[in-house]
Amino acid sequence: MVRPQWIGMLLLCLVVAGVFAWLGQWQLGRAIDTDPPPPGATEQVRPLDEVAQPGQYLPEPLVGQRVETAGTWVPEDFLIVASRFNDGVGGYWVTGQLRLTEPEQPTSIAVALGWAATEDEAHAAIERLEAEASGSRSEPVEVTGRLISDEGPLPPPSGADPQTMTRMSPAALLGRWHDVEDVDVYRPYLASTAPFGGLTAIASPAPDESSNVNWLNIFYAAEWAVFAGFAFYLWYRLARDAWEKEVEDLEDAAAERDGEPRPTAS
Repeated sequence: MVRPQWIGMLLLCLVVAGVFAWLGQWQLGRAIDTDPPPPGATEQVRPLDEVAQPGQYLPEPLVGQRVETAGTWVPEDFLIVASRFNDGVGGYWVTGQLRLTEPEQPTSIAVALGWAATEDEAHAAIERLEAEASGSRSEPVEVTGRLISDEGPLPPPSGADPQTMTRMSPAALLGRWHDVEDVDVYRPYLASTAPFGGLTAIASPAPDESSNVNWLNIFYAAEWAVFAGFAFYLWYRLARDAWEKEVEDLEDAAAERDGEPRPTAS
């Protein structure tokens, strides 16, 4: 082990182990949030543009954040999302495209306007909303609600109408909206606190307070520590194998000088 080649190998293993140790320390740094959001932070209403930007994913600490914004409803873009539960009761959401008023670049966000127990009630609400959004009666509205991440689109259930949506996905809604050329769109959606169009308010309790410790990152840090230890074990194992081979060669050479064949395992 003190021969130059094995000392050089040890130095290489030290470099590799040092890299692994740095990666483990980096994972530990990410595992513990030293600046977690204060309790109840999601319940403080903030302007939408302070919490998220169009096209960006919503960071985990901000999921469920209450925000406020203003805009006008885009006619013909009120759509129904099925399989929505309100306090444990199945029903439907009516959604709409809210064209925001403040940004210079045309910008929209998907809004869940309210809940209906039956599909007929949802269609009746859409008729009222279309009447309000069309023509000269269209006026800016203020919307306050929770900002929630895209649920991701899913194909409709077997045998259902191909146009049926069961997930609240702005990406899926965008494919069916009108007048979206050169329009920026938010990835998350807004679940309105106050219902529109005579719908029932969506039950949206405050999100659970998340822990400031990410155990998955701690697991990764432990893995890097194991890898660093393995680098030293590999050096020891290679050196020992080389030593055992040299001892074996010396024993073979000594047996040949004595003229005695070395016994072999049967």
